[in-house]
Amino acid sequence: MSSRVCGRVLQRLQTAGSPPAASWSRIRAGSWGCCRVQTGTRSEPRRGLSGSGRSTMNVFNRDMKKRQKNWAATLQDGNQYDYLRDEVGGRVADRVYDIARTFPLALDVGAGKSHIAEHLSKDVVERLFLTDVSQETLKRRRQSEIPTQCVQADEEFLPFKENTFDLVLSSLSLHWINDLPGALRQIHQVLKPDGVFIGAMVGGETLYELRCSLQLAETEREGGFSPHVSPYTAVTDLGNLLGRAGFNMLTVDVDDVQVHYPGITEVMTDLQGMGESNCAWNRKSLLHRDTILAAAAIYNEMYGNEDGSIPATFEILYLIGWKPHESQAKPAKRGSATASFGDLSKINRPTDLNQTDSVGRLFSGIKTL
Repeated sequence: MSSRVCGRVLQRLQTAGSPPAASWSRIRAGSWGCCRVQTGTRSEPRRGLSGSGRSTMNVFNRDMKKRQKNWAATLQDGNQYDYLRDEVGGRVADRVYDIARTFPLALDVGAGKSHIAEHLSKDVVERLFLTDVSQETLKRRRQSEIPTQCVQADEEFLPFKENTFDLVLSSLSLHWINDLPGALRQIHQVLKPDGVFIGAMVGGETLYELRCSLQLAETEREGGFSPHVSPYTAVTDLGNLLGRAGFNMLTVDVDDVQVHYPGITEVMTDLQGMGESNCAWNRKSLLHRDTILAAAAIYNEMYGNEDGSIPATFEILYLIGWKPHESQAKPAKRGSATASFGDLSKINRPTDLNQTDSVGRLFSGIKTL
């Protein structure tokens, strides 16, 4: 985009009327997170190895994420930013109700304010453990009829024994994990045999509108761009990750949620209020004002609605996996079939004319009844 075109877009943005208030809606059955707009010098990218000992690349600053969630939890109007977590938590609870059994003991990994438990009843889950890296968030958990106990713990290091829980839940927290395969292995480890893991995380197409707008604006104004939206897991990889962790009877499905905002600043403000600001080591800490104005104009020009609002798409990936048990259905062994598809062609067909006529008269009689 040339400077002249970008200037015309900015001029149209400045002369346009104020957009309507934010609203959101579901579209069909996409990565969120954005840099905080702040001043100061640019921090140098840092990379290292996680503490799991498996030579996992340390992409996210977990201490930074903890501070972001603690800050978001202390906001006086923090509940107004919980709309997405409440919606996804309800959809995760729906998947729990789809399983016709009662779970004596369950675990919610990265529970936040307990957005799943408020949609569940004690007839389905008798006891629930809530874990989160943010203590301030756990202090402000929602009340539910299920007896709960809170444990402050990092999702990458679960402090529980093997074969402890009948059900493990997670909603919108696993996308900040450095070692996702290792976290899934730990979830598999704390599950009892025939236990189930039901989770939701954001996928690779989340906030593609914001990502494209920032990249185009930063390239235009600064001659290059830095990552402002964190990397996420693709839906095609989740099945392999769950299988490698030891789960079977896998289910992975995708749901897009689209939220409408008045402008790009409202998108960033809500992401901050959710505690979902970018915490990657290679994030750029400074975003120039001119770049933000250009990104706002590009966003509105490329994705804006007729009423002046802009959409933000969140791709939600739902995953279900079971810990193996001898009581579960197993596929038949290869070569154990007693019939082949080739035998289907040998099925006798009526060739005698009289037999064919008798069959025709039979069907005619049925029609006249």
